[in-house]
Amino acid sequence: MKISDIKELLEAEVLCCEENIDCEACSACGSDMMSDVLAYVKDQAVLLTGLVNSQVIRTAQMMDMVCIVFVRSKMPTEEMIELSKNAGIVLMTTKKRMYEACGKLYKSGLVGNGEIHG
Repeated sequence: MKISDIKELLEAEVLCCEENIDCEACSACGSDMMSDVLAYVKDQAVLLTGLVNSQVIRTAQMMDMVCIVFVRSKMPTEEMIELSKNAGIVLMTTKKRMYEACGKLYKSGLVGNGEIHG
């Protein structure tokens, strides 16, 4: 699924790296625990989180993620936006809660890590 599709489904606002919005995301992960993200995320993934600190960007960068979506209208700091720009990671924010955002993406065909399209 393209990041642009995720933006539309979640009615999200792009905060940086809009030039990468046509990149593909193969899976998604919803978590506020970066240790879980490090343990379970693979491939080109989207991270949905309500956690707002620079560790989110650093974790996404380590895992080669293509997009981070902050749920519940959370807004990253300027430092986080700058880190994301340097890494080329699309940052977005949505008013939706984690449960609803993950459900919308899953229903539209974006699977979690380790799942096979079928």
